[in-house]
Amino acid sequence: MKHLLVAINAKYIHTCLAVRYLKGYVKQCSSLDVDFLEFTINQQSSYLLEEIYRQAPDTLAFSCYIWNIGVVTSLLPDLRKVLPQTKIILGGPEVSFGSSALLSTLPDADYILAGEGEIGYLALLKALESETQLNDVPNLIWRSSQGIRQNAAAPFLSMDELPFPYENLEQLSHQILYYEGCRGCPFDCQYCLSGEDKVLRTKSFEKIRAELDLFLSHRVPQVKFVDRTFNCRPSYYRPIWRYLIERDNGVTNFHFELSADLLQDEDITLLRKARPGLFQFEVGVQSTFEPTLRAIHRSHRVEKIFHRVRQVAELGNIHQHLDLIAGLPLENFSTFGKSFDEVFALHPQQLQLGFLKLLRGSGLDQRREELGLICSSRPPYEILSTPDLSFSDLIRLKDVEDMVERYYNSGRFELSLSHVLSYFPSPFCFFESLSTYWTNQGHDGISHSKESLYDILHDFVRDCFGPDDDLPWLMKFDLYSHENAKKLPQCGQESLFSRYRDRISSFYRDPV
Repeated sequence: MKHLLVAINAKYIHTCLAVRYLKGYVKQCSSLDVDFLEFTINQQSSYLLEEIYRQAPDTLAFSCYIWNIGVVTSLLPDLRKVLPQTKIILGGPEVSFGSSALLSTLPDADYILAGEGEIGYLALLKALESETQLNDVPNLIWRSSQGIRQNAAAPFLSMDELPFPYENLEQLSHQILYYEGCRGCPFDCQYCLSGEDKVLRTKSFEKIRAELDLFLSHRVPQVKFVDRTFNCRPSYYRPIWRYLIERDNGVTNFHFELSADLLQDEDITLLRKARPGLFQFEVGVQSTFEPTLRAIHRSHRVEKIFHRVRQVAELGNIHQHLDLIAGLPLENFSTFGKSFDEVFALHPQQLQLGFLKLLRGSGLDQRREELGLICSSRPPYEILSTPDLSFSDLIRLKDVEDMVERYYNSGRFELSLSHVLSYFPSPFCFFESLSTYWTNQGHDGISHSKESLYDILHDFVRDCFGPDDDLPWLMKFDLYSHENAKKLPQCGQESLFSRYRDRISSFYRDPV
């Protein structure tokens, strides 16, 4: 039998760990024929259908997430028509909760594998190949003569039994490589699924070291650890950092998601030795509003996070991305603005403003009625309103997010932005005002050149506060600090000579 795994990624630069793990685990435990295909959500469904059909698989398994479940379910009816004998399997976080009810709504899917897939996937393939009963296949949800059944869960797999997921690193030089050193999370953040198992499992350092050496020897551009809280245990993360600093190849960047409040003085001392660009940190602040933090079971102390973020920033060698989530319980427009200003004051390289998604099986999803959370009925189940934040407020915050991405996270307006912010009582006030101006001027839904973004910011300041002679020159400096610009924005056309022509002419007429 031929078994095919399918990943449908959000972008071409992404890679899917799940299908690689499943293929590798089956290969190291059996002689079964398993392969995988990777697509993106931006490709036509007809193309996906044709490519899958050409493989003529006996079993077809999809890795399902919030970003691709719509594509997967829309493909199922046509797949069933063109591959009527193929057994179709769904797995992944998007089908791992409420699985029995979900399978009843998907007549063209044969099986769902809930939770971790390695053990259950191999057991299912063996059962299908040998045409034996499915009762003992762990994690399986399936249709029997008695109706839909859900088998017992598989025991947790030892992390050291996971295969190295990448076979041909040379072919992935233009993509982000994801790496998993641990599974689970000791925390109970209510918007997340990682803490559902209440168990944290890690690979041995010996295995991690050998696998990191493969990335380093191939000089891959970036490796993103998908560990939800990388720095939970010093005995786990500190040897990894120390090893990467010692073995640095001068090229590869490693990205980690951290709880900054868990960092210790010893970590700051160690991180000081890292090459600039070796490490990149993503810190989930999410909110600074205490009632919200209690509601989502975030026990961290904000001031301790800020203290450690400042310490890392002072090192000057590590890019930091700080995250906020809009739409969390109890936070309104005003308190979110305060959270924004407090995080912005830390001057991270990226300030990521995200919006709450009510993930299936998460604590907030289970308490949505109690908390009055209303979300979209379609993936990714983004929040539409809360008792404290209306849909209109969320639209305004979406507009703020757009301005933050264009004018802050792009990194192209450093001096200009610093200058313009002095006109406003707070950064959040500036981005909100700019987003309102942007919309009122009809800039929405239009593709803008980088030059036009400077002009729009210049016009915004002029229309709100009058002429500002310094701003065009700061913009020119920002522009030229990123590239040898062949074209200037309209507001930057004036030359020094034209600006000071009369004074220059006067000097040469009477130089004494």
